[in-house]
Amino acid sequence: MTRQYSLLDRAVMSADRSLKTLVKGSASAKRSNPSQALNTDNGEDQQRRHAAGLMRINHTGEVCAQALYQGQALTAKNAEVKVAMEQAANEEIDHLAWCEERLQELGSHTSHLNPLFYVASFAIGATAGAISDRISLGFVAATEDQVCEHLREHLETLPEDDVKSRAIISQMLEDEAAHATMAIAAGGQVFPKPIKKVMSLMAKVMTGSTYYV
Repeated sequence: MTRQYSLLDRAVMSADRSLKTLVKGSASAKRSNPSQALNTDNGEDQQRRHAAGLMRINHTGEVCAQALYQGQALTAKNAEVKVAMEQAANEEIDHLAWCEERLQELGSHTSHLNPLFYVASFAIGATAGAISDRISLGFVAATEDQVCEHLREHLETLPEDDVKSRAIISQMLEDEAAHATMAIAAGGQVFPKPIKKVMSLMAKVMTGSTYYV
């Protein structure tokens, strides 16, 4: 029999996940790092700092994704939606671990602002889930669309010979696109362009805040 978790159970599990997300070195990927078998020169200082800034943004994006999914899973009404949110969060852990590993290789660090972004994202996710599952799933799709847009931009601006960062971002792009498709197929609402525009502006604030910090 499948165990039915109470709201308190889910809250405790969510608190545990938040600690694993925010404490450095706690994220453990289930899949192999796509850059594991690749060798690359980290480049000159300016190129290395730029790559590190992009990977820091991506890591923070994964922190926000964990918070969003956990918040949505906590308040979602449909059991299947709860499972889908938790499964998506599990897949995003791979991204979290890969980005942190790449930052270490580049001699850099994760963003000091991650706890703030986690709290804000969790609140947004929980609110979306409380409104309706359709809105919650639609928010996932719209968020993943924004993430995919940023990942494509990163692939365009990364140093050509940084094959390790490119391999990680390429796999992330594939996974995020699949999550967006899944959310719409599960009944998510397609958000109008004005809402997506606001979300894009919010994403730019985050990227500007975490590139260096």
